[in-house]
Amino acid sequence: MEKQNIKKGIFLGANAYLIWGFLPIYWKFLESASAGAVLAHRIIWSFVFMLILIAATKQMPAFLNELKKILRHKKTLFIIASASIVISFNWLIFIWAVHEEHVIQVSLGYYINPLMSVLLGVIFLKEKLSPAQIVSFLLAGIGVLYLTVSYGVFPWVSLGLASTFALYGLLKKIVHISSTFSLAIETLLITPIALSYLIFMFGGSLGFSNGSTSINLLLLGAGVATAVPLLLFGSSVQHIPLSMAGFLQYIAPTIMLFIGVFLYGEEFTSAHLFTFSLIWVSLILYMASPLKSRKSHVHQERV
Repeated sequence: MEKQNIKKGIFLGANAYLIWGFLPIYWKFLESASAGAVLAHRIIWSFVFMLILIAATKQMPAFLNELKKILRHKKTLFIIASASIVISFNWLIFIWAVHEEHVIQVSLGYYINPLMSVLLGVIFLKEKLSPAQIVSFLLAGIGVLYLTVSYGVFPWVSLGLASTFALYGLLKKIVHISSTFSLAIETLLITPIALSYLIFMFGGSLGFSNGSTSINLLLLGAGVATAVPLLLFGSSVQHIPLSMAGFLQYIAPTIMLFIGVFLYGEEFTSAHLFTFSLIWVSLILYMASPLKSRKSHVHQERV
């Protein structure tokens, strides 16, 4: 039964990261719309989709109770509101970067993300690093610095995506709420701002295209494209070890890298190759270190 659960977890997790990996293509189809409009629609329709899902699964009473608790607890409300703002910035950077042909930088950002998450854990949660993990951070830092100096452009897209998603993860770790309710509440809090933006910028049309049904359908589908992989991932981590989830997460940036280079013909220089190589080595060190320490701990217990 346990093997079946692990297989189910791997299947769900792999599908979540496959969707995330191919998501740049979805946003690329919407490049005729502004990044701000796409973001606003993504927020609004994510909230609508989550509301429908909660109602369909008969979780509405539990959701409303959770919402009432959060509204009464100012600290929790502040943290969730902060998380909703941070993830909105992450989504905006992602959409803008795809529209402006920076998919390779997006890929690099999500390779860096796990290292950024650990760094925030060290700073805010007082977690300790092994020597190998410290080396992995230095290698990643050298790679980013080399890309900045040799390519002449500071990779703010990569670092922006990595830092915002890592901060989002940290905020979610502090507040323990189910992934379904959390996404619904986060999008609920930011939806009024998104709707106000659309009304201010586009009036009654709300940013919908008058001449393109396909664009309008894609805008409506942005909520599903956002929520489905998050829900798949939330279900996946309940069935597999966190270390396995860590390996699966590199599916998405790898797909993004190939999309940027081979589908959209973005420039991949020797500086990019050097930086990505250092990032890959640093990730191998980072992932291998805890595995090694666990094996030696098990060995000591057996002795």
